[in-house]
Amino acid sequence: MRVQKLPFDADIAPILEAIGCDRRGAKLMLDKALIERFLLKNLPCGAANILKQDALSLGAELAVSRDTPSCADAYTDAVLLATRAQLKRLIEKEKTQPFGLKQIAAQLGEFAAIDRAVQARIMGIININEDSFNPASRTRPEDAAAKAEKMIADGAAYIDIGAVSSRPGSQSVAPSEELARLKPVIDALYAAKTYDRAVLSLDSYEPLAIEYALDRGFGLINDITGGKDERVLRLAAKYDAALCIMHMKGDPATMQDDPRYDDLIAEIDGFFETRVAAANAAGAKRLILDVGIGFGKNLSDNLKLIAAQSHFLRFGYELLVGASRKSLIGAISPAPVADRLGGTIALHLKAAEYGASIVRCHDVFEHIQALRVLAALSTS
Repeated sequence: MRVQKLPFDADIAPILEAIGCDRRGAKLMLDKALIERFLLKNLPCGAANILKQDALSLGAELAVSRDTPSCADAYTDAVLLATRAQLKRLIEKEKTQPFGLKQIAAQLGEFAAIDRAVQARIMGIININEDSFNPASRTRPEDAAAKAEKMIADGAAYIDIGAVSSRPGSQSVAPSEELARLKPVIDALYAAKTYDRAVLSLDSYEPLAIEYALDRGFGLINDITGGKDERVLRLAAKYDAALCIMHMKGDPATMQDDPRYDDLIAEIDGFFETRVAAANAAGAKRLILDVGIGFGKNLSDNLKLIAAQSHFLRFGYELLVGASRKSLIGAISPAPVADRLGGTIALHLKAAEYGASIVRCHDVFEHIQALRVLAALSTS
C-alpha cells in the first residue's frame, strides 16, 4: 500500500474512470474535488453572519472582518471557500434568507452553472497594414491566403484578418480605405473556400468592411469597440455571425494615457452586461467576450484580467484572450516585440487555465504545441 499526493489542480476524471468508479458517483466526487473561491463585496453584517453560519454548517468557510460578529462595522467584504457540491447546497439555503442574500444566491448560481470543459482553440492573426505593432505580422495582400493556409495546417481554428492598426496611439482610417486594403484578401480567401477549414474573423468595427466580409464567407466580427455601432449588431444578426465584444477604455489614440479604474472587474462586468443586452436586443445571439488586454489598462490591470477570466464565464459565453507579444510582457521582462514569445505563451496558458477558450496570437504552431502539452499534463 502507498499514498500518492495529486496536484491541487489535477483533472481527476480520468483517474476515477481508471479505477472503475461508478459514473454517477464520479460525477458527485468531481463536485467535491476543488475549492471554489469568491470575493463578496460590501455585505451587510447581518447577511455576512447568516452566510458564515450557513457555510460552516455545510463544511465550507466564509472569511469576514473580525468585527463582523458584533456588527461593529455595518458592512464587510468576505471570501467564500467551498467545493462545487457545498456551493450548490449553500445557494439553495440563501434563496430564502434576508439582507440581500437572495441576490447573492442568484449571482453564485451563475458561477455554479459554468461548464469549463471547453478546450482552448487558436486564432491566428494576419495584419494587412504597415503599422501593426508587431512587424512580423504585417502581410502583403497577395500573401495572406497562403499565410492563412499555413496557420490552419498548424492547427488554427480561427483566422483573424485586420487592415487597421489598433495599437496605442494609432489613428483610424476612412472606411473606404479599410475596405480597399481588405477586398483583395477577402476575395482570395472566398475563392479558396478557406471558410470551410477555419472560422474567418474580421478585426473591424466598420459596417462597410464587415458586410463585405460576412457576404463572402466570414463568420466572426472581432469588434474592439464592443459593438458600439448598432449597425454592426444588426449585421451580426442578419448573417447569424458570431460577434466578439471587447472592452476598451477610450480609443486607440488615447487609451493608454494613464487609464484608471475605481473597480476594474466591476467596470468591465457592467460593460459586458450593457453590451450583451444591446447585442441580444438587436438579434445578435452568438457572442464572445474579450476583456481587452492592453486596451486602456496598465500592467496591474492586465495581470488581474488574465487571472479573472473565470469570473466573466458567468455570462455564459466563450472568452477570447489576446496578449500576443504586447507591451505588458516587455514591462515585466524587458524585451523587444520580436523576443516576447515566451511571455506570450505564459500569459495565454494561464488565461486558458482560468477559462479563456479562444487564444488570439501571432505564433500558431508554438501555441498549439503549448496547449497540447498543457492538456497532457492535466490528464497525466
